[in-house]
Order: sequence, then structure tokens, then C-alpha cells
Amino acid sequence: MTTTADLPATTTTSSRPRRAPLTRLLRSELRMVLRRPRTLIGLGLLGLVPVVIGIGIAIATSSSDGQPIGEGIAALVAGNGLLLPIFALVVALNMLLPLTGAMLAADALAGEASHGTLRGLLMAPVGRARLLAVKAFGVATVSLIAVTLMAVTGIITGTALLGGDGMLTSSGTSLSFVDGLGRVGLTVLLVTIQIWALAAIALAVSAYTEHPLIVVVVALGLVIVSGVLSVIPALDWLQPALITTSWESVADVIQDPLSWDPLVNGVLRAACYLVIGYSIALARTLTRDG
Repeated sequence: MTTTADLPATTTTSSRPRRAPLTRLLRSELRMVLRRPRTLIGLGLLGLVPVVIGIGIAIATSSSDGQPIGEGIAALVAGNGLLLPIFALVVALNMLLPLTGAMLAADALAGEASHGTLRGLLMAPVGRARLLAVKAFGVATVSLIAVTLMAVTGIITGTALLGGDGMLTSSGTSLSFVDGLGRVGLTVLLVTIQIWALAAIALAVSAYTEHPLIVVVVALGLVIVSGVLSVIPALDWLQPALITTSWESVADVIQDPLSWDPLVNGVLRAACYLVIGYSIALARTLTRDG
């Protein structure tokens, strides 16, 4: 007579659902996001932003007879090609990059819910916390790709059209080409962290709705309201809590020596928004009806 102990080990464990390897899930999510036409179109348009800005500055420089063409970073970019990617990223941080992060977060959960595929994912043998982590990874990775793409096209365009062997800082000092690339890399890191913070808030909103447009509106509304509140003197006490407070300090990367305090404060503020947004999204995902 055959007992349970005599059965092969495979029959006692075959009923357990196998969990897909995390690396496979991450690759699958990233592949799915990058195959969306709107993602590719958005990345292409963001990559063109530094090119358009560089062409405009080159034309303005050639017709200005040596006169300044603007204020702040714009006045330094002419003949200082490595500043072009920094200038483009600072400009895009006001609206284009937040819009990109909000759209990616909206597609991650609300988009899946609107197409009816999120319910199947929630019922699949994949932990909900794991599922949210995979979705967040997709949003974070594509956001990093977008910022890096703008930096690369900015470096190429700035070097080709505006020239410069290094970087002239706002302090009047000159940096070598390698040090200038380091400043561009630091800008990419700072801008990406700020976009991740906004995307985390958008991901939290995305977990509560099935309409991606609502996520985009709320995220951009947060940016606009924060910007308006930051210019009201009577509300100076509120500025440390506004998500856009540190965005202007990104331009401080062109100072020599670097002023680290505003940059570090901006990273810490973004980290707080990251934790808050992801925690809300996780709490909703864990309690959402399958």
C-alpha cells in the first residue's frame, strides 16, 4: 500500500504556484512601457528639446553682435556648450519632465485599471507589494532614461553648435571638459530625483482611480499650486513643504565652488515625498479588491 511518504516530492510541491523571478518581471515591465507608442513619442520629443534650444541660441548669438541674449543661464550658454544640457533640464523641470513622470505613473496603475488588466495582475500569484515595486521600477527607469536622453542630446548639440572646451561657471571660473561633464551628470541625478518624487505622488493618486487623466491633472495641479504658493511672501513658512521649493536650486550646479546645502535639502525633500507617495500607493494596493 502506497503512503504519502512514498509519493515523489514533485507531487507534494507541484500545487504551489511558482513565483516568476524578479528580474524577469522587471524586464517585462520595462519592455512593455518602452513599447508604448506614446512613451517613444514622448522620449523623442524630450530628446529634441535641447536641440531646439541650442539652435535658437546659436541663431540668436549670430545675430546679436556679441550682445547678451538673456539672463541667468541663458546668457552663459552662448559659446559654452556644456551648459546647454543643464539649461535644457532646468527649463524642462518646470513642466515637461513633471508631465512625463505623471503620465508614466498614470499608465502604471490607473491605465491598467482602465483597460481591465489590473484586476488580473492583482489576482495573479505575484505579491501585491512586489507588483507595485515592479510598476514603480518601470516609472523610475523610464524617467531616468528621459532625463539622460535630454542630457546626451544637449551635450552633443551644445558641443557642435555652441562650442567650448570646458564649462564657464556662473562664478566666472572655468572647468575642464571632464569636470563639466561631472556637473551635467550631477544635474541629471538631481532632476531625476525630483521627477521621482512627483511620480511617487502621481502613483499614489493612480492607485485610487481608473482614469489616467485625473492622475495627470492632479500631479500638474500640485506643481502649479506649489509654484504659486512659493511666490507669496505671506506663505514663506509653507515653502519647506512645497514639492517645487528646491527645483530652482538645481541651477546652482553651475556655481564654483558648489553650494551643497540647497542641493542636499532638495534631495531630502524629494526623498520625503518619495516615501509618502509610495507608502500611500502601497497601502491602497494591499487593500484593493481583487
